[in-house]
Parts: sequence; structure tokens; C-alpha cells
Amino acid sequence: MSETHDLFNSLLQLAVENGASDVHVKTSKPALLRLNGKLEPIDMEPVGINQILAFIEDSCPSQFQERWHTDNQVDYSYRLEQVGRFRINAFYQRGTPSMVFRLVKDMPPTFSDLNHEEETFVELCQQPDGILLLCGPTGCGKSSTLAAMLNWINHNQNKHVVSLEDPIEFTYSDIRSSFNQREVGIDTPTFTLGMTTILRQDPDIILIGEMRDSETFNTALSAAETGHYVFGTLHSSNAQQSVQRLFEFYPPDQHFGLRRQIAQSLRATVTQKLVPALEGGGRLPVVEIFMVDHLARNVISEGTFEKIPSVLEASRDSGSKSFNQDLYRLIKDGLISRQTGLAASPNPKALEMNLKGIFLSSGGIVE
Repeated sequence: MSETHDLFNSLLQLAVENGASDVHVKTSKPALLRLNGKLEPIDMEPVGINQILAFIEDSCPSQFQERWHTDNQVDYSYRLEQVGRFRINAFYQRGTPSMVFRLVKDMPPTFSDLNHEEETFVELCQQPDGILLLCGPTGCGKSSTLAAMLNWINHNQNKHVVSLEDPIEFTYSDIRSSFNQREVGIDTPTFTLGMTTILRQDPDIILIGEMRDSETFNTALSAAETGHYVFGTLHSSNAQQSVQRLFEFYPPDQHFGLRRQIAQSLRATVTQKLVPALEGGGRLPVVEIFMVDHLARNVISEGTFEKIPSVLEASRDSGSKSFNQDLYRLIKDGLISRQTGLAASPNPKALEMNLKGIFLSSGGIVE
């Protein structure tokens, strides 16, 4: 093994031993670890440009070498035995190479591992068809929550799950379900080509990954309308923004017909962010769940998206949950501090009232 590999492997081992989620490597700078959401420098010599280039040349699969040389950026996976598997994004900035390593845990988590309330997520797993969107910013744990859902399905249902990933993150062993995980660039040349054939593979559940454009979402809609259940992710900060973001894929003159399609196919949006845990460091997910019931379908069909927040609050019996409800649970269970909950809340005044035992309902104030 070369000295370059020794350097990078030592960095990755250090990251895992310290519970880091990411390793940042930049030319002529010491590497950084992301610990509990914050970047921390490593006490080391700056990493040289030749060291970075040599590692990329040695570790990048042959299928991706041309992409690296022509596009100056590439995504691929790297496994270090006895340490773990990492998702790598290599890229150029200001004419010099940089890399970001993301630790990918092979074993998919459970709802308990993530501190999710299991009942609602099990209900989401049991939908027969439609579209489920996991929403939130990059690095908020969307992939882990999706993995926990697929893990539950694998242990409890007889399904054929086909995923199209770039690259593959969590891996699954067939238990009750059968998994076919396809990695873009290795198992299919492009995301677009993989999407064109995915419905021919007799899936029950399709994991698309990121909803990135109208072509991707058209396939999701087509699959949902023909009896498949589609999981996807979206970069958005709440339920209203998530629904509106879908229409941004299309020109305005197509929105009228799309509203009914989306209203009929969308089963739920789960928006997630991470907050600092009280005990033992680390971060915990807090979620907003928008279950698309009869009232929600009417709002989407009519295009009155500004009503979504009030519909979400009024649909608790359907399984919907606001960020404040989940923050309230985490505070009451002693998992996060009151200060953390109020800082993460989209409506801290309302959460403050909840913590004092005052709740608003459709009939007024309930204490």
C-alpha cells in the first residue's frame, strides 16, 4: 500500500473512531472532520495536490476515470476493510482538487436507532402505492430514515425493491423482500437510462433517490399511477415548500393538470432536520409529517398551497405531525434541551406555550 493510501486510510479511521460523519480534504490545507454537525480541523501537515490526485487515480473505479478527467468531478464509493464504506465526491475548486468523504453505514438503521416514533412510519411503509417524499437539506439524515423504512419492509413484507442510486449508500441482504440496487455509472450508464427501464423490472417499491427534474418525477408519477410505491428525496424545508417544489419542474401551463395527478399520487411528505442531542453528543432527527388525506388532496388539487400548514395541523388524526409536536416530544423525553428545541422551532412562541401545557385546537385553547 502506498504512503498516499496510508495517509487517507488513517484519516478515515480517525473519522470513524471519533464519530465523524464527513472528512473534508482540500489542497494545501489540513483535513477537517465534521463532528456533531461542526467542522473541526485535524492537527496534521497540509495535504498536497499530488497526494489528492494520486489517491483519486488509485481509488476511483475505472468506469468513472473518464468522468473525472473530462468533468473535473466524480462520485464513487470506497471501502476500507475493518473500518467502513465511504461515499466520495472529488472535485476541483480554484483549479485544485478537493474531496469530501461521507461515512456510509452498511447496516440500515431501525426506527428505534433513529429515535423515530415507529407507529407513523410503519403506516407509511404499508401504503400500497403512490409517492413518498423525504425532504430536507443535504446532510439532514434523509437517507437514514429511508433506509430504516426499507429495513422495516425487508423484515415484514414480501416485496421486490429496486433502487437507482448515485452512488449506493446502505446495502440490504434479502430477508423477506428481494432487493436490486443499481448504481449509476456501474450498473447503468446514466440515471436517465436507468429510469427508462426501471418499470420493466417488476418492482413493488422503487427508490429513486433525488427528485431532480420533470423526467424523474414523470417516471415517479407513472409508476405510482400503475400501482407502484415510489420513495424519493427532495431539497425543501417544509411540507408547503415540498409540494410547491414539484410544480417548479414544469412550465405554468402544465400546472392545472398536474395538480390533480399529484393530489392523487402523493401519499406523504416527511421533512427532516437534525438537532443536537442532550446526552452523549450527536444529533437527532426532528420531523414534520404531512399525510395527504382527503382535505390535503383538495388543497393540492385547487392549488391553494398556502393552506397546507393549517391542513397539516388539522390532520393529526390522519398521522400528520408538525415540527413543534416532534420537538415537544424530544424535549419531554429528555432527549434535547428546551433551548435547542426553541432554536429549531419554526414557531417558538407556540412551542413555548406547549411546554407550559397550553395547546391550540380547532375549538380554541386546551390546557
